[in-house]
Amino acid sequence: MALAAERIAAYAAELDQAERTRKPIGPLTAREPELTPDDAYRIQLAWMDLRIQRGARVVGKKIGLTSHAMQSMLGVFEPDYGHVLDTMVIAPGDPVALDELVQPKVEGEIAFILGCDVPTPATALDVLLATRLVVPALEIVDSRIEGWQIRLPDTVADNASSGRVVLAERGLRPDELDLTLVGMVFEKNGEMLSSGAGAAVLGNPAAAVAWLANKLAQFDIPLRAGEIILSGAITAAVEARPGDLFTARFGCGLGSVSARFV
Repeated sequence: MALAAERIAAYAAELDQAERTRKPIGPLTAREPELTPDDAYRIQLAWMDLRIQRGARVVGKKIGLTSHAMQSMLGVFEPDYGHVLDTMVIAPGDPVALDELVQPKVEGEIAFILGCDVPTPATALDVLLATRLVVPALEIVDSRIEGWQIRLPDTVADNASSGRVVLAERGLRPDELDLTLVGMVFEKNGEMLSSGAGAAVLGNPAAAVAWLANKLAQFDIPLRAGEIILSGAITAAVEARPGDLFTARFGCGLGSVSARFV
């Protein structure tokens, strides 16, 4: 049975309050053991509506749970998604304020800047043809759920554990590189922490964006020209602390992106 509208609104308000006060709440699934992903997406949308009412704008989408390891950990067999708001996007070179976040972690990924709408049903090729640029990105994931004690419905309701986004100033056209082979070195304070390649994201980051387009089409939500689409983490997320400098360096001429936390 679908969760009542009043409960949807109440949980959205709780997450909104947690975001604004920086005080996390207990897992929703502890109170709603039968909470479904569909109801969790309804909570997510209700929360985004609250933020939009205060003046935020949706500028894109983010894809999460693109690695088999994360899917296995949460017992799911497909990614999830959330919304990217203009209030989440940090300009290159600007510091990331930790006192605006709850329990942030950082991950490197490839972002797609769409040049036209993505048609559906979509393939990876459709995504590439619709993409104006691919750019290096750092996603600062965050959780309003205490201690990151999340199951799938918790992270879905929590806007796919979104926080902030930092995009590089420059990118490449998708026909200028093979996204599956683009390597990434992830550094913290000048020390390499991990490395990976685009193929870690559902075999191809463009395939992840195609999945998103097809998933959203079920709800008559298109991926529009100009949107930023975060395709998913290439390596594991790392906790951020004051003074930390994170850098993701990409091969094939794609470039790098950095963020310092204060």
